[in-house]
Amino acid sequence: MKRVIILLIVGLLVVTSHVAIAQAERPGQRMPPETGEKFKIGMAGYTFLKFDLDKALATMKRADVHYLCIKDFHLPMASTDVQIAEFQAKLKANGVIGYAVGPIYMKSEADIDNAFAYAKRVGVKLIIGVPNYDLLPYVDKKVKEYGFNFAIHLHGPDIATYPDAEDVWNHVKDLDPRIGMCLDIGHDTRNGKDAVADLEKYQSRVFDMHIKDVTGTTKLGYSLEVGRGVINFPALVRMLRKVGYTGVCSLEHEKDMGDPFMGIAESIGYFRGVIEATK
Repeated sequence: MKRVIILLIVGLLVVTSHVAIAQAERPGQRMPPETGEKFKIGMAGYTFLKFDLDKALATMKRADVHYLCIKDFHLPMASTDVQIAEFQAKLKANGVIGYAVGPIYMKSEADIDNAFAYAKRVGVKLIIGVPNYDLLPYVDKKVKEYGFNFAIHLHGPDIATYPDAEDVWNHVKDLDPRIGMCLDIGHDTRNGKDAVADLEKYQSRVFDMHIKDVTGTTKLGYSLEVGRGVINFPALVRMLRKVGYTGVCSLEHEKDMGDPFMGIAESIGYFRGVIEATK
């Protein structure tokens, strides 16, 4: 009887030992493939137009994305310093950095003043803006005053102002070098441009990027999950490396905005897969 008990104890110890070894040797999760890149993956706040900040942050956490371009529907421009501090604390608790504000539309000098003051209070040094053309000299003045980068968001064929990267370049090339563009590769493509070529051509003025895919190179093209459209993402990733882009590639997912979550997961996963496959 004693021998049986001893054998049972030994057997239990062996099994326990094997389980412990197996657990100790179980491989952990690999780091995201973009970790070794100069650029970062982020989210454009506009993606979460129909959702509150908590839902946005929970989604980013599940997607392992840590950079957010802040939209004013999540943090109103009239927020108090206390509200801004609470907002930043919530981001920090979720491992997210708010790296920029915008896009912010500007139709007067007062709008520009408010945007720069807002960015300073939020604690970022990049504004994604859409000023009227005639206000660009005033933007130049404010950039010199604050020392911030100002990235003009381009809109493709849907809006006459800043339809593509070439138009932004032509309007900012003689201004302060801290005035550049948010290269929205989807809108640029829908205006008949080659977004990869434009990244190379205008690299000195590309301060932010909105990542999305589209179905065509005209106004009829529409936004969809990354990898399902006409944009050459392997070529884009190679160009990001070639030009040494150090900003954020923020997914702006505009399909099914009432239920974007599967599209976000697919798009982030595809983009990361391309980064890994092109190393």
